[in-house]
Amino acid sequence: MLRRDAFRLPPHPASVPLARTRVHDHLSAWGHTADHGTLDETVLIVSELATNAIVHGLVVEREFEVAVTVLADGSCFIEVSDESPAELQVRTADWEDETGRGLRLLDTIAETWGVWRRSGHGKTVWALVKG
Repeated sequence: MLRRDAFRLPPHPASVPLARTRVHDHLSAWGHTADHGTLDETVLIVSELATNAIVHGLVVEREFEVAVTVLADGSCFIEVSDESPAELQVRTADWEDETGRGLRLLDTIAETWGVWRRSGHGKTVWALVKG
């Protein structure tokens, strides 16, 4: 059975811990625990992607969206969408400048990740964390 939660947040630094908490709470309610590897890894990736959306996503007057889906095998599929027309901003060194770990973290933790252009404008950065 698939489970999905999606929500929108304002483009403010205080939204990052809110995104982490909300994803953590949903994953915990769905049976993921701290010793189930995907919980902490998924929350960490949500934090990095939400930060990226706020810093680079051109969401000054618009909200960004966070979605997490738990797949049948226990893996988590994360999506963070913003209004930025810069489809590949997430791949630039600018992201690394903020914390020094964004892209390396995705490459290390996620099974795979990428960027989708959304119809009209904006992008979705997604990552898969294996269960």
